[in-house]
Amino acid sequence: MQLDFLPLKTNAEIVEGNALRLDWNDVVDKSELNYIMGNPPFRGGELSENQKEDRKNIFNGKGGELDYVACWYKKAADFIENNQIKCAFVSTNSICQGQQVEPLWKNLMDSGIGIDYAYRTFRWDSEANLKAKVSCIIVGFSRRNRKNAILYNNGRSEVVDNINGYLIAAPNIFVKKIRTPLDDVPIVIKGFQPTDNGYLILNDEEKNQLISQEPKSEKWIKPFITAKEYLHGKNRWCLWLIGISPAELNSLPKVRERVSLCREWRLSQKTSGDAYKLRDRPTLMRPSGKFKDGESFIILPRHSSENRRVIPFGFAEAGSIPGDSISIATGATLYHFGVMESNVHMAWTRAVCGRLEMRYRYTSDLVYNTFPWPNPSEQQKETIEKTAQMILDARAKYPDSSLADLYDDLTMPPELRRAHQENDKAVMRAYGFSIKDTTEASCVAELMRMYQELTK
Repeated sequence: MQLDFLPLKTNAEIVEGNALRLDWNDVVDKSELNYIMGNPPFRGGELSENQKEDRKNIFNGKGGELDYVACWYKKAADFIENNQIKCAFVSTNSICQGQQVEPLWKNLMDSGIGIDYAYRTFRWDSEANLKAKVSCIIVGFSRRNRKNAILYNNGRSEVVDNINGYLIAAPNIFVKKIRTPLDDVPIVIKGFQPTDNGYLILNDEEKNQLISQEPKSEKWIKPFITAKEYLHGKNRWCLWLIGISPAELNSLPKVRERVSLCREWRLSQKTSGDAYKLRDRPTLMRPSGKFKDGESFIILPRHSSENRRVIPFGFAEAGSIPGDSISIATGATLYHFGVMESNVHMAWTRAVCGRLEMRYRYTSDLVYNTFPWPNPSEQQKETIEKTAQMILDARAKYPDSSLADLYDDLTMPPELRRAHQENDKAVMRAYGFSIKDTTEASCVAELMRMYQELTK
């Protein structure tokens, strides 16, 4: 089709300036306007002082956690008050994920804004020499009365009753961070941050060398679990020196040297920083919650590839020390593991978690603590425990394969896939969900209704 008005020749008018400080009505009278479209800048948290001031002004002194692009949504929403103007922006997907959803979209939707259509996350590849791959969304919104909306995902479109701030076909419910779980389940805490410049951490070679030089040091070396090594089947170790006496430390000169270097490094840091505050206890890492040495826990990598349909959680080896790139569910059982590895929990995670680029950012306050757990019968609980053990047994058949290998959709072993499918069915039955008819969207919508009931 030939568009006679493109390219613009006689009617083009360009106004240069800071769009967040200009009065848009001075550019074009809103009574003569039908559409506002744009591609606001993606800045994330890396804002100049002027940009921080822009955000502060737009959100009336609030909005400190929001991406810069959110300012255009708020300014446009205010501009179209009492008007039928339609807006659409190409944006970074961060504003519809994690902790940004509630402060932005609750504000807008409470004021009467609704989403008319949305394209869920897609990759935008720049044609420049230094290509920037950005994860984007397109959101069309207005203040008009709407009977339905259109949701686009992976090249398909669907007419839905409502699109919420997470770009899900569900009611306008907003998940907020909370400090403890909604249900009576194990708490999740963060692992230990070494804050040691590497002096308390060992790789396989360093561990073996230290033990060969000082055999008595072996009792003070423990497995140190970090997300990368856990997912890719690698080992790390740490000097865990809680309870070591001064005499025993002095009898291990190689260990003492590492402790001394750790103290020197901490002393060289800024006096206001956490490292400097630990200068007088160089044998120890930064404290972590209520962790008890030797207790069992489930490993929760805080970042995991979006290409995995399941984040591979797992039980820690007894005596392991969790690093700060994982969270841990202390005292968790096979039942808890089964529910957390289910498609129900993963659907909740994909809906409400934050992202690092597109990787899942699994946190306790926004994902685990807010998750509505089922209320199973004893028989249903026993079934989940059995299917959870099936998952662990299927993994154990491949000791030479990392979790990254096992959960690659192309190379996932058939028995592991079947175990997950059986576990999914067991958990869905515990919720009373139809195995045949429940979609991910309808699952999340029901979980959000459960969340709303739990948080009333």
